[in-house]
Amino acid sequence: MTKRQEEALKTRQKLLDKATDYIVSGDFSDIKVEDITKACGCAKGTFYVYFKNKEAICGEICRNLFSRIVLRMEQMKDKPFLTRLEHYFVSFMVEVERYGINMCREWVRIVIDPKGNKNGWDNTKWQFDTDMLRDILTKAVKNKELKQNTPIDLLTHTIICELYGMMTCWCMSDGVFEPKDWTKKFFKIQVQPMLKDYLTEEKK
Repeated sequence: MTKRQEEALKTRQKLLDKATDYIVSGDFSDIKVEDITKACGCAKGTFYVYFKNKEAICGEICRNLFSRIVLRMEQMKDKPFLTRLEHYFVSFMVEVERYGINMCREWVRIVIDPKGNKNGWDNTKWQFDTDMLRDILTKAVKNKELKQNTPIDLLTHTIICELYGMMTCWCMSDGVFEPKDWTKKFFKIQVQPMLKDYLTEEKK
């Protein structure tokens, strides 16, 4: 990699990091591209070398974030499958909460009405999250942690619907409950019983 390419990667990452700071600390609708570039010490045009718009940078931040959650889960190979899966769910909702209720409302709005997306948002988050969970369950079958007859698609869509339901309820309640706490309860009273019959004997 050339020095110029290294500098380009550093600039791109700096833009991602600063955009993350702004998203976590305030209302995304109030953030301007020039706020991000000014904080990074670069020209506004530099932003558009790497990202189409501020919605595009947010989409990448989200994908990278949730991909890292799965990576951390895969590094917990010494832990039982259900322990690792609970870590995924709780981490998922912790990050939703960290990014704030306004960002969560944007995510939910796009998922509910993807065709009504007029602002350039990446409307593939639902599919991204669904594919990620399906891959987790598929690998568990391959590793003989779940039985071969595990209904992967049914479980994937049921669980994702529940997770997005909690996100939606959090938005509707204007943040009166803690998503992380609800997720722990949801995992205990719904996900564990749902998967019980599909765990292989040595993994129960």
